[in-house]
Amino acid sequence: MTDAGSGRRVLVTGADGFLGRGLLEALAREPGIETVVATDVRAVPSERRHSGVTYLVQDVRDAALAQTLVTHRIDTVVHLASIVTPDPRLGRELAYDVDVRGTRNVLEACVAADVTQIVVSSSGAAYGYHADNPAWLRESDALRGNEAFAYSHHKRLVEEMLAEYRARHPRLLQTVLRIGTILGERVDNQITALFERPRLLAVRGSDSPFVFAWDEDVAGAILHALRTRRGGCFNLAGDGALTLPEIAARLGKPLLALPAALLRAGLAVGKALRLTRYGPEQLGFLRYRPVLLNTALKEDFGYMPTKTSAQAFEAFVAARAAQGKPVTAR
Repeated sequence: MTDAGSGRRVLVTGADGFLGRGLLEALAREPGIETVVATDVRAVPSERRHSGVTYLVQDVRDAALAQTLVTHRIDTVVHLASIVTPDPRLGRELAYDVDVRGTRNVLEACVAADVTQIVVSSSGAAYGYHADNPAWLRESDALRGNEAFAYSHHKRLVEEMLAEYRARHPRLLQTVLRIGTILGERVDNQITALFERPRLLAVRGSDSPFVFAWDEDVAGAILHALRTRRGGCFNLAGDGALTLPEIAARLGKPLLALPAALLRAGLAVGKALRLTRYGPEQLGFLRYRPVLLNTALKEDFGYMPTKTSAQAFEAFVAARAAQGKPVTAR
């Protein structure tokens, strides 16, 4: 699509999401990038725009996406658009439509426009939350994203689709990053909300290890994929893991470990009474978190995370304190 030796022409979907904002900032100063087109379902406010970036309002499900790729002579797509936490009022259909059908539309557009590389933000959640998961998951382990968790299930379905496209359209190089729990100076989501509570909730008998990826490392790994044109599927997380007891100790907060049966019953009652949107299916999310081994990321992909899981967590805690919103016990 572009002349040999010319700069990369990159389109980013979900560009105004948390990951997209950090990536655009990095792309805006990356040498060798000739064009950056940022698409999102909503207009990006002027205060968040970068000079030299073309901003478009376009849904990933839009059939005109292929024409957008052709118009801007895009050779590389970074696909970040996804719904992490579906709105319970809308059900799962919208999330499925965006996550799965939207990804299929992006892939079809890439093939039609002769795009040469797509970088996809997948998740460790694609492996699923299972009692028999290996202690450390490798890229060769089965993807068993649970149907009970929309995000986990959709990431599995997307990865199965990606595998089909790798077989049918080998000219489209794929770099798939299975990302751990993302932390950063400005991250705010359902995981960080767990750390903000006066006490941390755990399932008795389960340490629930977390592997963390610093947000700048996610952007760094994507840039590395663009620089090297390296394809493959890679777990993306810092070295090591932190268990919930270790996290509670670092925050100076008590850990409330309850029996699984009690938690299951409490979640069922809470959801029935509309006190929480989380039901008993969330028990697996608390107990059996996928723990990602990053050996292939470092040795095969060639990217070394700048922060371990522990360092990412400490940096997150320090950033919250500096912002006047400490998560540690007062």
